Amino acid sequence: MPKSTRFNLTYLVIAVLGVFLLHDAWTTSRTVASLPYSEFQRLLREKKIKEVVVSANQIQGELRAPENGRSRFVTTRVEPELSRELEQHGVTFAARLEGTLLPTLLSWIVPVLLFFGIWILLGRFMASRLGGGSGGLLSIGKSKAKVYVETNTKVTFRDVAGVDEAKAELSETVSFLKDPTAYGRLGARAPKGILLVGPPGTGKTLLATAVAGEAAVPFFSISGSEFVEMFVGVGAARVRDLFEQARQKAPCIIFIDELDALGKARNSQPGFGGHDEKEQTLNQLLVELDGFDTGSGIVLLAATNRPEILDPALLRAGRFDRQVLVDRPDKRGRVEILRVHVEKVRMRANLNLDAIAALTPGFTGADLANLVNEAALAATRRGAADVDLPDFSAAIERIVAGLERKNRLLNDTERRIVAHHEMGHALVAAAVPGTDVVHKVSIIPRGIGALGYTIQRPTDDRYLMTRTELEAKMAVLLGGRAAEQIVFGHLSTGAADDLAKATSIARGMVTRYGMVPELGHVAYEEETGSLLAGGAVGYSRRPHSEETTRAIDQAVRDLVQSAFDQATAILAANRGLLEEGAAALLLEESLDEEKLRPLLSRVQRFSGPARRAGADVPREAA
Repeated sequence: MPKSTRFNLTYLVIAVLGVFLLHDAWTTSRTVASLPYSEFQRLLREKKIKEVVVSANQIQGELRAPENGRSRFVTTRVEPELSRELEQHGVTFAARLEGTLLPTLLSWIVPVLLFFGIWILLGRFMASRLGGGSGGLLSIGKSKAKVYVETNTKVTFRDVAGVDEAKAELSETVSFLKDPTAYGRLGARAPKGILLVGPPGTGKTLLATAVAGEAAVPFFSISGSEFVEMFVGVGAARVRDLFEQARQKAPCIIFIDELDALGKARNSQPGFGGHDEKEQTLNQLLVELDGFDTGSGIVLLAATNRPEILDPALLRAGRFDRQVLVDRPDKRGRVEILRVHVEKVRMRANLNLDAIAALTPGFTGADLANLVNEAALAATRRGAADVDLPDFSAAIERIVAGLERKNRLLNDTERRIVAHHEMGHALVAAAVPGTDVVHKVSIIPRGIGALGYTIQRPTDDRYLMTRTELEAKMAVLLGGRAAEQIVFGHLSTGAADDLAKATSIARGMVTRYGMVPELGHVAYEEETGSLLAGGAVGYSRRPHSEETTRAIDQAVRDLVQSAFDQATAILAANRGLLEEGAAALLLEESLDEEKLRPLLSRVQRFSGPARRAGADVPREAA
């Protein structure tokens, strides 16, 4: 029965019951007389009462002959002694009962209401702590997806820059949502699920929102971690509720952010246990993916930066059919992203965004947005009228090297060591071919442990590195340590980070890239992490003999020692420039590219023995 019909019948039944009650009250008032107790005693003495019914407080009865058209009566009892005394004095008297209905109801209803009120408050408090929302414990199984209608997303493809390939992939989804019939005229079907894969901060969530805004359809946004709670079955219930809401608003888009929190691979090894609630939630998601038809107008988008840990059942054909890579932007993409973000700040006219993009290799869209904000803050601090290129340089230093530690005062000896150390990096970088241009050298402490820093600016985006370039990179890293050895005749702890990075590069050359002929074209370590995490990659050592392990360690030592010898030879040949540059650093504390150019242009180029260039390797991995 429709809800409107049930609603009308309810009102009809209430009206009929009201009519009967009113009729009964009217009939009672016409046939039953309410008598004072003294009148009842008079009628009793005159023998006009036929019968009575006595209760604790009232007397009801019937008269022998009707009086005033009424044959029945009701009166309230009075205490016998009081009634006799009043009768002796000829007083007309009657009793009145105090209404006990309201106190009786209150004595029952108020405790019940108080109990339920406390229960509801406790339920809402627990639900807010456990994620049940404002509806209390009864709503804990409801989906917590934020629903944005097409007028609220306000994001289109024009607001997304630097990911042209991903936008082209998703434009088909937009076409399907706008006109499903025309899209499938040749029998093709739209993919059920699209997985956006990429490092953090590359704009996966923004891209999904832009798809909804471009297609002008409702957008359901929820995080994978919001499905699972401490109560068993809540996650599966929320998945069902989410898809039920989506079916009611189709065509629409469901976006699940951080899918790896929900879709982590189930443990197939017996004896290791598992998380049954997460597995139930994942199973329900798989069922829903199989249960809805692409023709219904529902598109499922998800984002993750850890695709390697997802359950294989999620990635099979018919579920998440398509994976779209949203990678870090190249130089042209960074220029486009900067152009989007600089519209929100007051910039100097004709500011060269290409120069800023050249300073930010490896930056994601979120990093570039933060860079623009930091540059605006830097310009505000110096009281400028607009944001200029030096503000961006200061912002890059703050992001890459950390905040200046002006309260960390070094003594004269430490300042001399740091100055020679940083100038050693700069001179080796200028002497070895194939290295990045030195952008700035400073002995101002920054961050947690950096007493100085040397910033190199790459000339262009690189994706491969040869053995010669890796060796040059190690030589630059060890240039500071070599400068300390030449000038002071001892080593300090300031090169700890440089040693760790140089050793990591050397070990990668030996165990991952097969660049040592004596060990052959063999990978002795295998990757266990994901390159999408921004370099946080783990490697596990494959089983091999102790002899091979000894050969690997020896090869790593030889590579690092060779790079140190190369840096030492370069600095020994340019000892005068090393002292001159260190003195300038001690005087000015920071030297930018313009001030470094006259000094570095006089560096004697390294002309060591030719080295065999091994196989090319990915620059990101290196």
